[in-house]
Amino acid sequence: MMISMKKIKIFFIYLVSFIYLELLFKVLVHNDIFNISLINILIFLTFFSLLLWVISTIFKKEKINKIIFYFILLSITIWFGVEYVVDGYFGFYVSLSALKIADQVGDFALTGLIEILKRILGIILILLPLILSGIFHKHIDFEHNNWKKNLGYFCLSLLVFLLFILSLNINKEEINSPYYLYYDINNVSLNIDYFGLIHAMIIDLKREVIGFQDKIVNDNPLNDPNEQDDEPSVKVYDYNNLDIDFEFLKENEKNSSIKQIHEYMANDTGTLQNDYTGIFKDKNLILFMAESFNEIAVREDITPTLYKLVNSGFSFKNFYTPTIYSTIGGEFQELSGLYATSTNILSKFRSGNISFPQGIANKFKEINYNTYAYHNNTYTFQDRNKYLKSMGFDNFLGCGNGLEKRVNCKVWPRSDVEMIDTTVDDYINDDHFMVFYATVSGHSGYSWSENYQARKHKEEFLQFNLGLSERISGYLASQMELDQALSLLIQKLDEAGKLEDTVIALVGDHNPYVLDLDEINEASTFEREEIITRNKSSFILWNSEMDTVNVTKVGSQLDVIPTIYNAFGINYDSRLFIGKDILSTEGGLAIFADNSWVSDKGMYYAKSNKFIPVEGEIIPDDYVKNVNHIVNSKVNISKLIIDNNYYQKVFKNN
Repeated sequence: MMISMKKIKIFFIYLVSFIYLELLFKVLVHNDIFNISLINILIFLTFFSLLLWVISTIFKKEKINKIIFYFILLSITIWFGVEYVVDGYFGFYVSLSALKIADQVGDFALTGLIEILKRILGIILILLPLILSGIFHKHIDFEHNNWKKNLGYFCLSLLVFLLFILSLNINKEEINSPYYLYYDINNVSLNIDYFGLIHAMIIDLKREVIGFQDKIVNDNPLNDPNEQDDEPSVKVYDYNNLDIDFEFLKENEKNSSIKQIHEYMANDTGTLQNDYTGIFKDKNLILFMAESFNEIAVREDITPTLYKLVNSGFSFKNFYTPTIYSTIGGEFQELSGLYATSTNILSKFRSGNISFPQGIANKFKEINYNTYAYHNNTYTFQDRNKYLKSMGFDNFLGCGNGLEKRVNCKVWPRSDVEMIDTTVDDYINDDHFMVFYATVSGHSGYSWSENYQARKHKEEFLQFNLGLSERISGYLASQMELDQALSLLIQKLDEAGKLEDTVIALVGDHNPYVLDLDEINEASTFEREEIITRNKSSFILWNSEMDTVNVTKVGSQLDVIPTIYNAFGINYDSRLFIGKDILSTEGGLAIFADNSWVSDKGMYYAKSNKFIPVEGEIIPDDYVKNVNHIVNSKVNISKLIIDNNYYQKVFKNN
């Protein structure tokens, strides 16, 4: 006699599968599993599974219910797999708005296949619930529930959701609490950590569709940077501000978002001029965004020019290049002085429709400089041809609109040496010039077979007998191309008699994120971790005639343009930048992808809510809480500025 096995309700399949996937994802991305956020995740998954059970049993035909079930489970499984691979490779999570910069991910299609194969075990584990559901599909109950049952299950799901809402009040006053994340700020990375991937994506979808207004807190600055000694023997400095009456603008503004920005700006005193204001006045500027440049590539043996430039001129000892949405995020932060809050604002930036009256080429053109921009990758990639124009660059050359006639654009990555060699003559005889180079020779991957520039320098690199593994060796060898390009640039400037009248500035777009942390640490002088210290790097601001100035204050890509403007004596408004002049008295701050941060007083890790003070520093009461408010406000104001095309309105109305 056969005993029939009772079929399993879809609710339990959903619930067990989702809990498994969420816990597995936390393990795969090296997060802690057992913390208070697990309560929120489990409650929400119970609600979500009940709701999906109703949806999956609404039809009388079991075949249709089965299709709905497998479609939902397949979609969620694919999303977990995508997030796992993208986070492992790029170092950031994919939000729905990330589809707006899909060309950046698409550019890595072949590499993506390799990355999937590298993570095949994790992918198989992610697929396990789907596979088992397919194998044992005969034991799953796809039977239709009548409307009374479904109504009851729906009401039950609402009660569970209410329980979730109540659970948000647990420790609601803590820094970056689930309550704060749910109601006040938008941070995809922290949302995934606190709410789980499934719920975070639902939150992201809701905010993408109906919009979301982040909370802005007008806090005091990091310290009291603007105090000046009133003694007559001490020079008193002016502010780097324009004559903009934000109070007046606020009182006469009807749009609530713009009014909120006006209020924020009105409460920002701006940064003071200083001993270095105008130190480079009337000099030429050549600014680099160096692909994947990081301080681990700064070595006296293999990259002597980089070593010289980093350790002379202004030598920044606590500089960071936070990796936020790869190259486009880093370049946006360097050129705009705003935080790359989301792919949504990056998409708007890329359109070229955002006004930047204080954009670097616009400001230098105001003082009669000729401006140029070059990139040895496809000139339309990430719409660089559009957003550089909004910054004021009318003369932009890349592969596809003229540079391919000078540089071999058929190899990958292309040569920085060739780009410098064939473009210097465009501007070197001008009275005053400002040039922007976006390099590409340091681009991933870094095996000898993948990277043409690494392979080109392989024999030269191997002579140093550093004993490093292949990929970190390939990375360092690719940076030798950048080093030699800078050496050639200095030589050409010197031969033309322009070296002493030219400033070279260089910052990386992001760390070499395709390298494993162990590979990074092979070449590092200290042990790095994934969130903050992996991103520690260098900022070059160098002129051959100046004495070395060691700068210990914290800085990041956000601070590059304000620092340059002050040093060149350019008339600008420091309140309109989220980044600040590193040479000013403003307290230093670097913000990372998950809103972790570094200040002059210590490091804060957002996911673990852990603060590590600098040894010997006195930390005021509520310091960490106050800086977190400052960080969140800077991030949110950056978003509002781009969303509302704020600069256009300010300068038009003023």
